[in-house]
Amino acid sequence: MLPGAVIGWDMSAALALGDALGVPPIAMAELLPVIEAVMVAKINEQMDHSSG
Repeated sequence: MLPGAVIGWDMSAALALGDALGVPPIAMAELLPVIEAVMVAKINEQMDHSSG
């Protein structure tokens, strides 16, 4: 955890959510890291714009 920044998702929670929604594990393994990277970058970008 960094003050004022997002560094990643709780992957255990993301995998559990995918499992509960019936997403195949191979799809989660392929897609979650890419989605996480984009979301973290966008969230941090948005936080930078709103604070400065």
